[in-house]
Amino acid sequence: MPADKTFLEFRGLGRGPRDVVIADDRANGTLKPDGTPWGTSGSASVTLSGADFRATNLTFANLFDEAAHPEITNRQAVAVLTRADRLIFDRVRFVGNQDTLYVNSTAAGVIARAYFRDCYVEGDVDFIFGRATAVFARCQIHSLNRGSTPNGYVTAPSTDLTNPHGFLFSRCRLTSDAPAGTVYLGRPWHPSNDPNAVGQTIIRESWIGEHIGATPWSDFGTWSWRDARFAEYRNYGLGALVTADRPQLTREQAAANEIADFLGDWQVSCGA
Repeated sequence: MPADKTFLEFRGLGRGPRDVVIADDRANGTLKPDGTPWGTSGSASVTLSGADFRATNLTFANLFDEAAHPEITNRQAVAVLTRADRLIFDRVRFVGNQDTLYVNSTAAGVIARAYFRDCYVEGDVDFIFGRATAVFARCQIHSLNRGSTPNGYVTAPSTDLTNPHGFLFSRCRLTSDAPAGTVYLGRPWHPSNDPNAVGQTIIRESWIGEHIGATPWSDFGTWSWRDARFAEYRNYGLGALVTADRPQLTREQAAANEIADFLGDWQVSCGA
């Protein structure tokens, strides 16, 4: 969806989001007709560049079969890539494995907001990633079981240092069939080793399953998670431990990191 196509809406007409599926099946390392790989961005089943887009009651998927293509080692396979501001997803499913949902902007320092309400996102490695401001409200975030340790990473934010708002998960459910303590909440992504990509993930008042361990954040190469903007607030469930390796917001900090703070002047019109 190009940048000049604004205020578009995709509405699934089935009884539920599973009844309408928009999908493709290529990965980063899948070769184009000219023999070159698609790359991570090029792997996206759907790329949204037009502002004020809305999707309701449907599924976006990348059906790339990792097991069927052992020759492809770059397995990032994006279901949706967003590049625009003021995007709303209501009761939408995002299905894939590695890099399922790429929430981005047109350039570093450019604000692009996306609001996910009552959605379902599944994947394994860095399956919610990018530099956009993204709010997930009452969503299910499901980590797949890869049968390895670690089993994966939920988020890989690359929020620009000038942007005070990255990823916010509010009253969500983080679920998995993976063994206890084998999945990380996230790690800081620095594209092209950009030092200004200081990722932010805040998870608050959400249920966390036991697939998340006592040290839920991970380094990304040489970049330490301790230098990123990772925090939790009043989470619960078997995976919601409070340890020295799990930074917690204070009450005052939590009051400044509500959904309205992330969405700004747009929050009323989007129904947040």
